[in-house]
Amino acid sequence: MEEKLRQTKINIVKVVLFGPESSGKTTLSKHLARHYNTVWVPEYARDYLQNKWNNERKTCEISDMLPIAEGQMKSENKLAKKADRILICDTDLLETKVYSEEFYEGFVHPDLEKAAIQNTYDLYLLTYIDAPWKKDDLRDRPELRPEMFNAFENALIKNQRPYVLLKGTKKERFETAVGEIDKILKLKSDLHRFLGK
Repeated sequence: MEEKLRQTKINIVKVVLFGPESSGKTTLSKHLARHYNTVWVPEYARDYLQNKWNNERKTCEISDMLPIAEGQMKSENKLAKKADRILICDTDLLETKVYSEEFYEGFVHPDLEKAAIQNTYDLYLLTYIDAPWKKDDLRDRPELRPEMFNAFENALIKNQRPYVLLKGTKKERFETAVGEIDKILKLKSDLHRFLGK
């Protein structure tokens, strides 16, 4: 079980879009991947839960959290091998952990807890809730957006993750994200030159 949640070590920059549902993560993930001519990792939970809804008319249950986490890591590890310098992730296991805590009275499976803390990324882009709410089969609790946003930001702070807050229009968010990512890419490039790699 633990092995399925382990992140493959690979020397690329990994960026995570992080935040509540309907806050613009997927749109920005695609835009950033196009900008950097690389691949992006979709949110596995979307297809998994949509399929469950279509077939069973059931929403997310506590028993879904591990299969969702395993599917997310399998996708990330596979696509990381195809990435060019940078991988854009439309979520990570820390986000899955936050959802588990918030929806299931603080419960997180121990394997998910461990992997969410151990897996590492270069930058988190925390999406604010100023994006319009878009209803679909899976999204619920629009009235709890402020509480969910706080839970996501607190998780980043508690786990000492490097992050930047994205607010405003799609253009403003994109420009802020690119500015921060470019700083990391330049730093890595300078380091490689310094080390003669």
